[in-house]
Amino acid sequence: MVVGVGRIHLILHDNHSLKGKRQVVRKTIERVRSRFSVALAEVGDQDLWQSIKLGLAVVGPDGRVVQSVMDRVVNFIEELSLSEVVNVETELLHFGDHGS
Repeated sequence: MVVGVGRIHLILHDNHSLKGKRQVVRKTIERVRSRFSVALAEVGDQDLWQSIKLGLAVVGPDGRVVQSVMDRVVNFIEELSLSEVVNVETELLHFGDHGS
């Protein structure tokens, strides 16, 4: 089993309120969850108007599959054009590969 975790940093250039930010966060999370079987949540910068930090988790049988899903999620968020992706950090954690 492989668990992929990631943090996606987004910027809202023309946003000037927390209400506007919350709308973008909600739309982004809803659309990603409806398209992919992943966990996605806002994990930082909750009080900043123009910055969004999302946490992403994906579980799968193979590292290539998990990384592919994570890459597709990031590409999908970019294609939504609701915000700009400025940084993505990912890590794959392997469990049970040693006969466990």
